[in-house]
Formats: sequence, structure tokens, C-alpha cells
Amino acid sequence: MSVFPSPRSAAGSPIIDFDPAACCLEIEGLSLAYGETPALRELSLRVPRQRVTAFIGPSGCGKSTLRRALNRLHDLNDEVRLAGRIRLEGQDIHAPEVEVAELRRRVGMVFQAPNPFPMSIYDNVAFGLRLQGGIRKRQLDDIVEWALQSAALWDEVKDRLRSSAWALSGGQQQRLVIARTLAVRPEVLLLDEPASALDPISTLKIEELIRNLKSQLTLVLVTHNMQQAARVSDYTAFLQEGELVEYGPTDRLFTNPRLVRTENYITGRMA
Repeated sequence: MSVFPSPRSAAGSPIIDFDPAACCLEIEGLSLAYGETPALRELSLRVPRQRVTAFIGPSGCGKSTLRRALNRLHDLNDEVRLAGRIRLEGQDIHAPEVEVAELRRRVGMVFQAPNPFPMSIYDNVAFGLRLQGGIRKRQLDDIVEWALQSAALWDEVKDRLRSSAWALSGGQQQRLVIARTLAVRPEVLLLDEPASALDPISTLKIEELIRNLKSQLTLVLVTHNMQQAARVSDYTAFLQEGELVEYGPTDRLFTNPRLVRTENYITGRMA
């Protein structure tokens, strides 16, 4: 079934392997270094389609580096050296024919701090669509409404679409950014600590949104919050020192991890 050998952790425990036909992303032997400093070491895993996959691990373990690699943000850093392959729906994202702008449309990203543009709520959501061009006003209106509904924000803003996005609360701004990303119809949504700067009520709304969105696309969540990973993800990958230690269904990994290293981390015995 596998097109390459099933990856194994340093301790030899098997890591979950999916049928390629069910996968959105395939990472094979990925190593990445900043100059002479390694950040990822021979990392291999598959991310299933229309599921939530969480990356957890201590600071500096490589989870954010891996997240940035999935839509080639490292292209902007001349110091980065990369080996291995990342495939999106079977296509190598570093192939010469792949346009980076189109890849980043297909693999959208939402950052830790909300970053709405200094324009209206409507114009924020429509921004990427206008860059693409060729969309009529009526169609643009329909997509903006759909994206705001998908981000669970429409009912809160439908009467003030021309108001400044900066007038929204922090939680609303984060959902607006998600709507802006959804508007261009990505296949994958990368979420980097999307609720870490939010209050508990806003955090619950973001988590509910994440659970609802997996019916539409594949989600990858990078988080330090293990409780959040346990609540919203279907699969969890534990990284440490640039290596994939353990990967499996979230409920199994949190209640019955295969490795002592994983158990020590999720129980707080390892920083």
C-alpha cells in the first residue's frame, strides 16, 4: 500500500500510515536546516484529507518549521537548506511547474495574531478574489457572504460590512481572517496557534469553527495547547528536537501513547 517505507520513530514504534488515496499531504524524508542548524530530521508522515491534524511539541521542536514548509514560506530565506519531498494531492510542491502563488492559495495560512487589513470587513474578505480577477460584483457578494457564513461570522457583521475590520473584537478579527482565507477556496488550512491570543469564549468559537470546517477542507493545527489539540483534532503528531516521535489518532495518543517520551510530554513531566 505504501509508496515508501512506513516511518518509524527513534524508538522503533510504528507511526500511523494512511492509504495514499485518502491523503491530502504526504511528507517523505523531510530534513530542513537554517544554515548549519538542523530544524527537521528525516520526517515522514501523511495527513488525511478532511480531517484535523495537530502538531504538538515543546518550543523549538520543529512544528512551526514544518507548518511553514507546507506552503513554501522558507523560499524567502536564503539560509534554509531542505531535502526530502512534500506532496499536495500527489504533486511535489517543489516541482518546477508549481507556481508558489497558486500553492499558497491552495494551502492557506492563519497566523497566531489576527491580521486584518486596514479596510472594510467586506474588502478584507474580497481581497484575494479581486487579485485573481474576473469575478463579477454579484458573484463577489455571494462568495463574501459564503465565506463569512463558513467562518461563523456572517450574523455578527452582515449589517456593517462596510465598517472597518479593525473595529471588530480580537476573536471576530481572527474569524474574519479565516473567512478571507476561505474565500479563495483553499484545499488545506494551516492554523498557527489561532486562539492563543483570544479570551476563552472566543477560543471556544474558533474551536467549534475548526471542527465544522473539516467537512470542507483539510486542517493542520500547530499548538502548544494540548487540551485544545485533544478537543478539536482527529490525529496528533508529537515532535521533539526536529523528529517525529509519535503520530496517531488523537484519543489514542493522549490516553494510551506508545512511547514514554510522548507520555512524559503530555503529562507535563517534560518541558
